[in-house]
Amino acid sequence: MGLGFVILVGTLTAIFVLGIRILAEYERGVVFRLGRFNGNKPAGFRWLIPGVDRMVRISLREIVMDVPAQEVITRDNVSLKVNAVLYFRVLHPEKAVIQVENYLYGTSQLAQTTLRSICGQAELDDLLAQRERINQKLQEIIDLQTEPWGVKVRAVELKQIDLPQEMQRVMAKQAEAEREKRAKVTLAEGEFQASQRIADAAHVLSSEPSGLQLRYLQTLAEIAGSGRNSTTIFPIPIDLIRPFYEQLMERQETPSPKNDAGGAA
Repeated sequence: MGLGFVILVGTLTAIFVLGIRILAEYERGVVFRLGRFNGNKPAGFRWLIPGVDRMVRISLREIVMDVPAQEVITRDNVSLKVNAVLYFRVLHPEKAVIQVENYLYGTSQLAQTTLRSICGQAELDDLLAQRERINQKLQEIIDLQTEPWGVKVRAVELKQIDLPQEMQRVMAKQAEAEREKRAKVTLAEGEFQASQRIADAAHVLSSEPSGLQLRYLQTLAEIAGSGRNSTTIFPIPIDLIRPFYEQLMERQETPSPKNDAGGAA
């Protein structure tokens, strides 16, 4: 009686210990009883029937997966390598176990094939300048195809685009030519604006003779105040001496009183 009781207690204790499972907060347990799905077990202490129940642990944390570099030929026939980063997590643990054999491997392969397909449909300029649109399109396609597996793809980011050396040199020359064109356009616009200002100033000065004289005197003052020991020869504008010249001509043309008196005598 005593030995049989001890054996029974020992057997029950062994069965109880073998059925103990501890799930972390970020884990869920997918339980199969005799091969059939029997529900999900939340985090904490759980007990399974040994030999009858089988549990598969699934992590609910977000997974960051590096998509290997893929050989891609763009729509404009440029060969390059593109890699990306995939952010996803499991929303339905039972689907991740039942619907696909290995959801990690399946998601990785699906991301690689989608990356080649989408990048192959775009041109090189679109890949370089419109990354956000490419990332959004990749996320939508991969998320749609992984939905039956209970996997939610949050984001896909193009990580690096490796161009051939020849294409890098061509793009560098193109960028240099574009910068030179912008510099020439800016210089031409500056010269055009300067010529407009000069024309406006000439129009104002031509309408005001006194303004032209003041500008001339200001220029002379600037030359004299430069502090250089040099001799400056400059022409005198006729407008400055015109009043004196006209007075002199008037005096020469007016007859003197003595000459008038002599003639009368």
